[in-house]
Formats: sequence, structure tokens, C-alpha cells
Amino acid sequence: MKTLERERLRLARKKRVKLKVQKQSGRPRLTVFRSTKHIYAQIVDDNEGKTLVSSSSMTKEFKEQMKTGGNLKAAALVGAMIGEQAAAKGIKEIYCDRNGFLYSGRIKALADAVREKGIKF
Repeated sequence: MKTLERERLRLARKKRVKLKVQKQSGRPRLTVFRSTKHIYAQIVDDNEGKTLVSSSSMTKEFKEQMKTGGNLKAAALVGAMIGEQAAAKGIKEIYCDRNGFLYSGRIKALADAVREKGIKF
């Protein structure tokens, strides 16, 4: 499968998932993006259009603990960091927007780490 086709399919999944998640207003949305070298996550309140919490493998706190950001351990660490920040802000329930990426590998590791911090979705 060519790269352009793979990206087209991911963007189609992204549209489908985002429409379903945005219809369910009331809870913030955890949106995740991954590249080959890094992983990014943020919790967004769609009603106000504001980012409540964000974390990635490029932040200073992350770089103090790990060197690379493109593996499962890095995704779990970013998930734990965003889970702690969300708990500190009083966020208890969110929707997971995986941005069209399949729910496996680094996306699943990040989501599991957020769940371990007491955030439900």
C-alpha cells in the first residue's frame, strides 16, 4: 500500500471519529498525534475551543526522563504526564480522539497510561 493511500485512509477515519466525538458534547476530548519520532497529546474543550492540557515527547519534562519519543515507553510516559496534568485540573472523564490512527501500539499505550491515572473514557 502506498504512503499516500495510507494517509488518505487515515484522514477518512479521522473525519468519521471526530464527527462522532464532537456530537457528544459535555466532555473534553483527548486528541493524539504520532509521527515516527514523536507523540503528541492534548485535551481540548470543544465548547470553548481551548486546549486544557497538553504534553508531548518534545517537552522539557519528557526529555529529562527519556531520550527518544518514538517507542511504546515514550508513549506511556506522555500518557502518564497528561493523565497527571488532567487529574490536577479536575478532569475525570474524556473522549479519546485517536486522529484516525489505529488503536494499537503507541496509541494504546498512551491511552492505557492515561487510564491508570484515574481518567475514564
